[in-house]
Formats: sequence, C-alpha cells, structure tokens
Amino acid sequence: MSETYGEKAARLDAIDELGKHREKFALDAGTVYLDGNSLGALPAHVPARMADVITREWGELRIRSWGESGWWTAPERIGDRIAPIVGAAPGQIVVGDSTSVNVFKAVVAAARLSGGDRDEILVDATTFPTDGYIAESAARMTGHRIVPVEPAGMADAAGPRTAAALVNHVDYRSGRRHDLPGITAALHAAGALAVWDLCHSAGALPVGLDEHGVDLAVGCTYKYLNGGPGSPAYLYVAERHQEAFDSPLPGWNSHTDPFAMTPGYEAAAGAVRGRVGTPDILSMLALEAALDVWDGVAIEDVRAKSLALTDFFLECVRAYVPEGRVRSVTPGTHAERGSQVALSCENAPAVMAELIRRGVVGDLRRPDVLRFGFTPLYVGFADAERAARVLSEVLAEGPADLAS
Repeated sequence: MSETYGEKAARLDAIDELGKHREKFALDAGTVYLDGNSLGALPAHVPARMADVITREWGELRIRSWGESGWWTAPERIGDRIAPIVGAAPGQIVVGDSTSVNVFKAVVAAARLSGGDRDEILVDATTFPTDGYIAESAARMTGHRIVPVEPAGMADAAGPRTAAALVNHVDYRSGRRHDLPGITAALHAAGALAVWDLCHSAGALPVGLDEHGVDLAVGCTYKYLNGGPGSPAYLYVAERHQEAFDSPLPGWNSHTDPFAMTPGYEAAAGAVRGRVGTPDILSMLALEAALDVWDGVAIEDVRAKSLALTDFFLECVRAYVPEGRVRSVTPGTHAERGSQVALSCENAPAVMAELIRRGVVGDLRRPDVLRFGFTPLYVGFADAERAARVLSEVLAEGPADLAS
C-alpha cells in the first residue's frame, strides 16, 4: 500500500534536521503560517530581550547605553551578523533606515561611482514598485535616464551608456529567482555596476555577494530574517567601492568624527558611510536578538529544505486540487525558484480570505495570485500538506459559495 501525503509529510518531518528550530518561534499549533515572505514569525526569546532593553538599558542606564550597552555600534555589529547569511565578509554591511532609503543611497552612489558618459540606469521591469519609484527619483537627481528591462534581458541591454542596474534577486509576485551571478558578470563586462535587492532571498537561499562580485545590495530584515514589523533594512557596499562611495544622504552618523559637530562633511571609512541619522535602537536590537535563531544554521541547509518544501507543496496541490483550478506561476526549475509558491486562481481574494479563516495564512497579490511563503526554520512538511488540502477544500465549495 502506497503512503498517503499525510504519511509522507510525517516521514519527512521526522528526518528534518531544521525541524528543531521551530520551537524557537512563537507559533500556535492551529495555524499554518505561510506568510513569512511578508512578515517573519516572532522568535520566542525576543520579548524578554526587549524587556531588558526597555527597562534596564533605556530605563536605568539611559544615555549611558549608547556606550555601555553598545547602541552606537549596533548598525555595523548587526550588519556583521547578517553578512554570512548573504555571503559577505565582515565590514561591508550596515543596518539602518528602510529598504526604500537604502535603495536610494545605493542607486545614487552607483551612478556617481560609474562616472564618465554613462547616462542610463537599467531597472528590473518587474520590480517591486518602490524600487522603480526610487530609481526614477535617483535618475532625476543624477541626470540619468531609466531604462526598464526584464531581468532575462539585462545582459543584452547593458552597454557603454549603462551606469548601473537595479535588479531583484527573487521576484516578489511569482517567486522567480533571477540569475545573480550571470547578470552581475554581464553588467561588469559592459562596465556597469550591479545593485541587487535581496528582500525575497536573504535568509531563504544562498546569495554569495562577495563570491559573485556584487557591487551594492540592499534588503529588508522583516521577512526571512524575522526582525519584526518595520525592522531596519541594510546596505551592502563591497569593500573595493567603500573609499569612493558617495552617499546622497551624508548624515552626522556617517561623519568620520560625528561629535566634532563641524559644518563640513568628511565621510567615515568603510561601510559606516552608509549610516545617516540616529539609529532606531528599539527595532534594531529586536532584530539583533532575532538573528540568534541563525546561530549554527547553514544557509545551504535552509535552501535544501526550502526546495523540498515547495516541491512537496506543489505535489500535494497537483494531487488534491482539481485540474484547472489553480496554475503555478512559480518556476518548477530549482535554479529559478525562490522560497515561495505563487498560484494563479480565480476569485483569489475570496479564496485567500477563506484560507486564512481556516487557519492557513498566506497572502494575496491582486488580481489573481495566492502567495505561500516557505520559511524553513519553522515551516514543516505537515504544514505544506495541510495547506494544499485546505486549499482543495476551499476551492471545492465553488466561486458562488466563496463570494457569499
């Protein structure tokens, strides 16, 4: 007798080496949480850490905590915690500000670094809207023009006028993973710089920033890194560019001597140049505590489980859901897949609302995409099987029932 999908899920969970990490998160047994690609789950130890930050470091030490509690050096210290997750050596990542602000810094700095007669910036035509908005503003500021290009066409589009390209590593709608090594190499061959948005890849799959010669990169920390809602983003500046990195936001925190309070600006050395104003300490220290769950975890193991989870979920969907009711827009090929599965579905808003009501939490991208994020540190195979099964039950009710 062949095993059922429920039995297969139990067998796979039993041999899952990453399964032990689930207990580190605040999760309830009645919910399958597949929205970690929007907001990661709360690491269970973070509230106690934040209680100490608030009551002792802020409440008792007060201003002394900038030095005694390490507040002042948090942006670089936490950047070094993120570095191995995205394949970077220490001293190249600084944490702070939002993803949007860091995209602005990176694109303007890339345009300034390129110099010469290069007057165009290529932008991923499928990008998350904010990246496009910011790139447009950066182009106006630097006298460049924006050229929207599908990621697959970046190599052909790059030429002698290209200053830089802003590309998403993983597409936020479909979960398609783009060719970071190949696109970066093609841009360099054309004399251009590569700026990568890692929001949907950092913490889900290997990135290899140093290995692949990426110039600048940005990313958020509230998805797969579990830093909390609105947790600060980060900026990567490759060591070879740091001396010439010219930030469009030269705040006092990136001054070589911040407390000299001089009218003239002199940039600090290293990734510190990416700092702007006073760090947002509460959210930053929550992120630092959240990163403890990564201690001893290899990103290669996370990637292997991610692929196994998404494979198994798609297998269950094919088995449970009647043909034609959903269509995967996430690539089947492992090399082209991130850590989410996006399904095109009729009446998607009502379907997702009903899934959430029944304890399967994904999210929606209008008009017709159901997104399911698989965060390997706390999502298991039984979760994937249950999600597919509940999806089939919801769809079996039919559009009329769902719309009511």
